Amino acid sequence: MKKILFAALGALLLAGCAKQPATMENQVINNIMTRVSVRQFTGEPITQAQVDTLLRAAMAAPSAVNKQPWAFVVISDKAIIDRIGAELPNTRCQNNAPCAIVLCGDTDKALDGDGHEFWVQDVAAATENLLLAAHSMGLGAVWTGMYPTPRAALVQQMLDLPENIVPLAIVPVGYPAEQPEVKEKYNPELIHYNKW
Repeated sequence: MKKILFAALGALLLAGCAKQPATMENQVINNIMTRVSVRQFTGEPITQAQVDTLLRAAMAAPSAVNKQPWAFVVISDKAIIDRIGAELPNTRCQNNAPCAIVLCGDTDKALDGDGHEFWVQDVAAATENLLLAAHSMGLGAVWTGMYPTPRAALVQQMLDLPENIVPLAIVPVGYPAEQPEVKEKYNPELIHYNKW
């Protein structure tokens, strides 16, 4: 009986998705197309419920063989945020961000062999989910890359991360103090069909 109900629900959901036009009226498409990198924040704190939603969205990302090789460090301590901002100005943590989320790969959970580095793609997918969730909640955020630069080792040291926890990105999050212009990034010249 459960299988029949799940099959019926799945068919209903797929039918509903097929009828959704890929236009700006579609909430998901609109959220993707209007997300911008916010680098200036008001300093107003965000709630634990908001942080939980961001982390749930991040963890809903796909991962190779569903390994979920990620770990997250939520930073709300202003002294730590200020230190990160002072030592790594590109993180924008010094711009009144009330929270920063460090998205890390757990190399102990990564695939063995040739697929070991897939953790990078997995954590990148989680990062994008977090950015989109932040935008949908009226928050601003910006992706600042750490790995594979020496900045990753510095963050590892600053946050006392174990050797197997590698920071891929730091995402400062907060209420936007700026409204960056949405950029049209679509370029048909970059698209090829069937072969180059």
